[in-house]
Amino acid sequence: MKRALPERYLTPTDVADLLGVPVETLYQWRRKGTGPKGFRVGRHVRYHPGDVGSWVDSQMERAAA
Repeated sequence: MKRALPERYLTPTDVADLLGVPVETLYQWRRKGTGPKGFRVGRHVRYHPGDVGSWVDSQMERAAA
């Protein structure tokens, strides 16, 4: 089943602000494949809010283990 589109996708600045990290850290995570899943729209990176939430949940689960 396809999920509904969010009202808007998040920019790297949005995600960095939510997580309290510098934007450059988010880009480093993206290069390493360790951060939230993002996608390109032309030359811009965007994040689905649900994917960011899932990534945060997985990080919390890893920290609790």
